[in-house]
Amino acid sequence: MSVTIKDVAKKAGVSPSTVSRVLSNHPRISRETSRKVKIILEEMEYHPNIMAQSLVSKTTNSICVILPKSAEELFLNSFFMELVRGIVTQANRSGYDVVLSSGGSEQEEIDVVSRLINGKRVDGAILLYSRKDDPVVEFLQSNNHPFVLIGRSDKYPNLLSVDNNNVQAAYDATKHLISFGHKRIGFVSGPPNHVVSLDRLKGYQEALEESGLEMRKDWIVEGEFLQESGYRAMSFFMNLPERPTALVVVDDLVSFGVLRGLHELGYKVPDDLSIVSFNNISIAELSTPPISSIDIGIYNLGYTASQALIQSIQHDGEKQFQKRHIIPHRLVVRESSMISAADPTH
Repeated sequence: MSVTIKDVAKKAGVSPSTVSRVLSNHPRISRETSRKVKIILEEMEYHPNIMAQSLVSKTTNSICVILPKSAEELFLNSFFMELVRGIVTQANRSGYDVVLSSGGSEQEEIDVVSRLINGKRVDGAILLYSRKDDPVVEFLQSNNHPFVLIGRSDKYPNLLSVDNNNVQAAYDATKHLISFGHKRIGFVSGPPNHVVSLDRLKGYQEALEESGLEMRKDWIVEGEFLQESGYRAMSFFMNLPERPTALVVVDDLVSFGVLRGLHELGYKVPDDLSIVSFNNISIAELSTPPISSIDIGIYNLGYTASQALIQSIQHDGEKQFQKRHIIPHRLVVRESSMISAADPTH
């Protein structure tokens, strides 16, 4: 015969409702009571009936993560895998399961979110990216669904979000190159409808302007967060009559394409072109040469997003929480930028 909540409550000397709250990680239960009940749950080998719990509590103890629509971008860029690792780790610690989903278009993403949340299959959603005029954000916000955005929204500045100060991060990356004497600095950007691309471009522009350096449109190339974008950018940059001596690159994966393109064209990093990138994914240190990169705390971005969403779900308006969380960044300097611009003709 299976063990019931009443059996556990009797042995623990608490009410069945207290056991239920422990199972759902309710914040009002003291640590001591929670620990006591969890020990007895384990001793009695209690396995909760998830469907029954959902019917009673009207919650699923599940959240969904809306992945980028490009499978190539997702599985080739370890940024997203590290982000999901942070989300899943925190969710599991809070007793929540994570559902991963995606859509081939913005409308499909809305359909997925609507089906999962309105169908009571998840309690809230995490968006791994922020776009300008994002219809998915619009849908979630207008329907008052619990969600957290990794990034920021100009239209809804007060929604629950987790982000870096990407303007400052790009400013720091650019100033690092300027400190080595570079005066001709280019920028390899991401999609122009992604807020992170716009913020990093803004930081790059601010650093150039403050230093009295020229910002030229032909030294800025837009693309995707893919290696191929960096590879194509090199065919353009290195054939310019006057090319940059250094680049700020929007993403480490894009930087790998930059390195490949330069190698095929017979150029060396940092001798012919210095590079600073973003995200500091694990293999940035293992590339040839190792890439200088802004560490944005990817794991912490995911962990904090999961934590913020679950707190919002559990309290459901009982308490006001911090809406915007900023994860600190730091520049990790490696060989790709460790050379000075020897003279104005470098």
